[in-house]
Amino acid sequence: MKERITLTKTKKKQLTELVEKFARVKLLIIGDFILDQYIFGKVSRISPEAPVPVVDVDVRRETYVPGGALNVGNNIKELGATVFPCGAIGRDLYGRMFLKRVKSEGIDSSGIIIDNERPTTLKTRVIAHSQQVVRIDRESREDISHNERRKVIDFCRKKVKDVDGIIIEDYGKGVISPELLKEISILAKRYNKFIAVDPKEKHFQYYKNVTIITPNKKEAYCAVGVSLEDKQVTIEDVGKRILKKIGCQAVLITLGEEGMALFEGKGKISKIPTAAQEVFDVSGAGDTVIAVLSLALGAGANFQDAALIANCAAGIVVGKVGAAAITKEELVSSINT
Repeated sequence: MKERITLTKTKKKQLTELVEKFARVKLLIIGDFILDQYIFGKVSRISPEAPVPVVDVDVRRETYVPGGALNVGNNIKELGATVFPCGAIGRDLYGRMFLKRVKSEGIDSSGIIIDNERPTTLKTRVIAHSQQVVRIDRESREDISHNERRKVIDFCRKKVKDVDGIIIEDYGKGVISPELLKEISILAKRYNKFIAVDPKEKHFQYYKNVTIITPNKKEAYCAVGVSLEDKQVTIEDVGKRILKKIGCQAVLITLGEEGMALFEGKGKISKIPTAAQEVFDVSGAGDTVIAVLSLALGAGANFQDAALIANCAAGIVVGKVGAAAITKEELVSSINT
C-alpha cells in the first residue's frame, strides 16, 4: 500500500506535541567524529596557474565546528534533548580543538576516546558567495584498534540503560565495524532500545536487524547493487529489497527535492513531499534527519510521524550554509506552515 502524506490541521497538532516532548529524550550516539573547518571568502578572478577560481579569504570568518556524529549530537542538544556521543579523535591539535568545542557547547564528552594511533578527521570547506568551492579531507579510514573498540563498548554499556535509543552514525572513518555493531545490537535488545542508522553505502551488510535505517537515494540503490540510471528499478523496489536484506523494521530513503519515502513491514509505503523552500547547502542534512527522526521515536512517535517531523527539519537545514543545527521554534514553525 502506497500512501502520499499531507499534513492536516490535526496531524500538525500531533507532530507539534511530539516536538514538545523532545526535552525528555536521551540518546546515545556512536560514530565517527569530524572537525569541520569552514573558510569563507570571495571569488573575483581565475588563477593564471590553472583554470580554477582564486578565493580571497576573509580571515575573520574562518571557523571550526565539531561535525560527523557530533553534528548529530549538536542537532539533538539544540532541540533541547540530552545526548551522549561516543567515538574517537586523535591526540593532535585538531583533536584538542574538537574536544574544547564540545565542552564549550555543554555536550557530554566522557565518551570521546583519544586514539594515539590515528589523526583527528578534518574536513576543510572553502565557501565563496554562499557556494562551496572545494573540500579538502585529512583522515584515516583504518578501523580503530581492538582496545579502542572495547572502550566504545564499555561506554555504551554504562549508558544504554539510561537512554531512549541509539544512533549509529557511520562515515566510514573506522569506528563502526561488524564486531562493534554485534555488541551494540545485543545491548539494545537486552534493554529494549531502538537503533537508528545513518549508513555508509559500503557497509550495509553491517546493519542486520537494526530498527530503522536512513540512506539517501544513491546509498539505497548502491545497497542493492543497482545503478541510479537503471530506470527499470523503482525506489519502491529498492526500499522493499533493503527491508528484506537487512531485516530492519523500517527504511527511510531521503530523495532530495522529491522528499522522502518510508518503507515499513507488510508492504506499507509512505511518500512524503519535500518541505524545503530553497536549497543552499545539503551538507549535514542527513545528520539532521537521523537526529530528529530519533528524537521523535524517543518521544513516542510511530515511524510515519517521526519521518514527517524529520522531513520538516531537513527542509529547514538545507536552506542554511554549512552543517547547521535547527531550533525547536524553527521546527514547530515548519510543521505548522
